[in-house]
Amino acid sequence: MRTSEIAQRFLNYFERQGHLVVPSASLISPNPTTLFTIAGMVPFIPYLLGEQTPPSRRVTSNQKCVRTLDIEEVGKTTRHGTFFQMLGNFSFGDYFKAEAIHYAWELLTTPQDQGGYGFDPEKLWVTTYTDDEEARALWRNEGFDPEHMQIFGMEDNFWTTGGPGPGGPCSEIYVDRGPEYGKDGGPAADENRFIEIWDLVFENYQVDNVKSKTDLHIVGELEHKNIDTGAGLERLAYLMQGKQNIYETDEVYPVIEAAERLSGIAYGHDEESDVRFRVVADHVRSALMIMSDGVRPSNVGRGYVLRRLLRRTVRSMRMLGVTDPVMPSLLPVSKDAMAPSYPELNHLFEDVSQAAYGEEDAFRRTLEKGTTILDVAVDKAKHGTSPVVSGQDAFTLHDTYGFPIELTLEMAAEQGVKVDEHKFRELMGEQKSRARADALKKRHNVDLSVYDDFRKTLQAPIAFLGYTDFSSRSRVLGIMVDGKGSVPAITGPANVEVILDRTPFYAEAGGQLADEGEIISDEGAVLEVDDVQRPIKDLIVHTCRLTEGTLVVGSQVNATIDAERRGAIARSHTATHMVHKALREELGPRATQRGSVDAPNRLRFDFQWSQAPSKDAVSNIEARVNDRVRDDLIVTMTEMKYDDAIALGALHLFGEKYGDLVRVVTIGEDGWSRELCGGTHIDRVGKIGAVDILSETSIGSGVRRIDAVVGEGAYAYNARERTLVSQLSGTLNARPDELADRVSTLLAKLKESDKRLASMYEDQLAASIPDIVDEARHKQSDVRVAMRNVGHFGSFEALRKTVLDIRGRLGDAAPAIVALAGISADEKPMVAVATNQAARDQGIKAGDLVREVSKRLGGGGGGRPDFAQGGGTDATKIDSALENLAVSVRRG
Repeated sequence: MRTSEIAQRFLNYFERQGHLVVPSASLISPNPTTLFTIAGMVPFIPYLLGEQTPPSRRVTSNQKCVRTLDIEEVGKTTRHGTFFQMLGNFSFGDYFKAEAIHYAWELLTTPQDQGGYGFDPEKLWVTTYTDDEEARALWRNEGFDPEHMQIFGMEDNFWTTGGPGPGGPCSEIYVDRGPEYGKDGGPAADENRFIEIWDLVFENYQVDNVKSKTDLHIVGELEHKNIDTGAGLERLAYLMQGKQNIYETDEVYPVIEAAERLSGIAYGHDEESDVRFRVVADHVRSALMIMSDGVRPSNVGRGYVLRRLLRRTVRSMRMLGVTDPVMPSLLPVSKDAMAPSYPELNHLFEDVSQAAYGEEDAFRRTLEKGTTILDVAVDKAKHGTSPVVSGQDAFTLHDTYGFPIELTLEMAAEQGVKVDEHKFRELMGEQKSRARADALKKRHNVDLSVYDDFRKTLQAPIAFLGYTDFSSRSRVLGIMVDGKGSVPAITGPANVEVILDRTPFYAEAGGQLADEGEIISDEGAVLEVDDVQRPIKDLIVHTCRLTEGTLVVGSQVNATIDAERRGAIARSHTATHMVHKALREELGPRATQRGSVDAPNRLRFDFQWSQAPSKDAVSNIEARVNDRVRDDLIVTMTEMKYDDAIALGALHLFGEKYGDLVRVVTIGEDGWSRELCGGTHIDRVGKIGAVDILSETSIGSGVRRIDAVVGEGAYAYNARERTLVSQLSGTLNARPDELADRVSTLLAKLKESDKRLASMYEDQLAASIPDIVDEARHKQSDVRVAMRNVGHFGSFEALRKTVLDIRGRLGDAAPAIVALAGISADEKPMVAVATNQAARDQGIKAGDLVREVSKRLGGGGGGRPDFAQGGGTDATKIDSALENLAVSVRRG
């Protein structure tokens, strides 16, 4: 019986008993103190506590759960997994013990052909709480064997939420797997032989002062008693499917089978390999289900747990000998296994898989860069005074090569050494302190205390007038040179920082570039303003070039911004808000802003999304923005309390700090777009003119970037496009509407030519096999080396087959190495090496040889001892690299 059918039988049974079937809640826990939903009853806690009214007094569910406290231990035993499912039936003030016990007994013992689970009553055992004679009597009334009942205390058979609220005794149901799994005597004797499958909790007490499972105060009886049960679906599945453990069930084992095919290693023959197979099976399924609920890899919280699961999968497969990408082979298998229970996986899979594949690609690059460095550090530790990788080495791996400390700890432990984690944490703390200081300084390579000291001298806050005014009469409050304190006067030419009492200049913030312009004093000093920043809160600093005259503190000046540039930036900033809104309309609310740049006539918008939106989606976003531009929506800016703005639905950047009073920018009288924003904007969107999206690209794991041109930038872009189309039409002698077909035809012809050329190269390669074999057989050497620079070889698959063919022809009578190198279709040098069994018996490994050759070619490579491949960038080094390989083999 498939796992999905076992779950469905449970739900169907309780639906017949008047229960409302509710779907699984998200794996993302609503409790801010918990990352994931860790138990089947978690979504029902508000009903159990009486805080909310349930949709029905009887409900049943199959709840997705994740527990991550012991990820490192997964696979070492077969009892536990990261992701699991809990079947449950719940009563909120309706039925109680008699019905709960009857339902469990009936479902478990009814024959399968009659809709039950068909367990043999003689193999079932139950435990009950010390004082719960009522439960024991009810079990006997059902026909339960009294000899199969055991009494446990509060430690094992009394449940609470861990705090004040409902609590009560529980009764746990076990299955006897038989004498081959351990000694007789029930759960008290051996919980490997006697497996718990269902826990019935009878909540009839009000408890408080809960200090531990055994130290609590029972206040009295609850007015409305509850039932809360949980049956482990995976355990039911392996028992009902006749398997040994949860890893062999129909929802998990297909991934192990796929891993077997990839690695060429059979599961069940070696415990060390079996642990890795189980890690892969568990982590792939867990990652799939976590990602299907919207989590994406990151370095914090749930995202970091997910990242560890994916990376441990890749690492485990590498330890099984697989160096190629594995997630594209494993994740679809897990999806197919889980889809019968969770059909929504089918339409979520494209988004989920792209994020998983991208994470694997990034981690494989991390491994390639850092593994050798770690090996050196481990070797140094082994030969040092104590087998400990230094904290500095661990920090370097993290800081330079992206190795998380957990990976360093794990890989070092596999080689029998420890890591100075304390020193690592100390160095990380120092780095974070430096990073915070650097972020505060931004472009100013000075001590920020200089600015802080100056701010303390201000008689009143600096007034920003730029929302309404493009120029102002201002007074010079301070002049700073070379990052030092204010000087009384300075004569040009000089680079200075000027502080005014009031200014129309916008300081760079929120992605909007700073204003530029000029400041002219009444005494004739002329300053060109190149940048404006806020190095510390409440201080606006103008970075200027004093081109002529002398500027004196206290002088009256005219400060004027470049109005044309400001207008272009304002159009871009308003357009950025519109792109954000249209993006969320097209992709959904999970497409959240992660950064932006608002520059003259162009914008850049970064957003969280795990895969590339389709071209149609990007086109729809662009079209929606321009439709709204043509609607000439009004833009309003309003100050209000932060809480009021959020209540209105204003979007805000997570991680950004806001004061009690915020500025809300609204586009459209109906509030089509509403965001918290301190930037400058136009008053109607029609002034934007047009927005053209130039590109949509990835800039990191789970973060995408849109680059667009706005207003005059869009018009200039379209003019260039028209010119280009006109030139192509003339060159190809085709009308603009014929260009796509004409180019496609030319590309098809080119592809066919490349295909014929590759076929010719592969024929030449095949024809060279007898000569290469004959040459190797006649060499006088302890190790036969079949080696050649084959030039252009067509596809790498042809090169691989040729290497293996030559190895087969040389046989196993004497040690033999086959090393062929040449130039690929993209004009890059590549090498493939194979060794026979006799060579491997002498310790000669293909992976080692490939790394040596690839290094000389300016690249890298690796693989298994029997076959490996690599490549580089310098094809002129192929002959010398192969010759060095031959010399290395001859020297032994």
